[in-house]
Amino acid sequence: MKLKSNLIQDEIVFKVEFYDVDSMQIVWHGNYVKYMEKARCSLLEGIGYGYLDMERTGYAFPLVDIKFKYIRSLHFGEHCRVKSTLVEYENCIKIKYEFICEETGLVTTKAESTQMCVRMSDGVTCFVCPDVFLNCVKEKLNEKNS
Repeated sequence: MKLKSNLIQDEIVFKVEFYDVDSMQIVWHGNYVKYMEKARCSLLEGIGYGYLDMERTGYAFPLVDIKFKYIRSLHFGEHCRVKSTLVEYENCIKIKYEFICEETGLVTTKAESTQMCVRMSDGVTCFVCPDVFLNCVKEKLNEKNS
């Protein structure tokens, strides 16, 4: 199901640390996966179905696709705001990300991740997300609209 006007969104802000940059003091491209994970955890916890909830209810949601569009660099010491938006949740979890440099206000990177549901008891891929997750999303949407 694609979310149209009712979007579930979240934001995190972090400082670019020295251990995340290359010799030119630019964030190494592989660290964006880590930043996405931070943003994704915050979004899912805000929905009420974080990774510990997934495990407790018997499901895992491994990444099956990840995409990036690098627009401009983030540098050591800058602050980055990551906006995450849940754009699909019925058959998979699809989240779009926008990385913004706080100092300049400019978008630096756009990204997207897709996760499929796997039932942990037998390793079977579920092509519909479990009701426990769908109910958390619907409850969050109802909160937003009331």
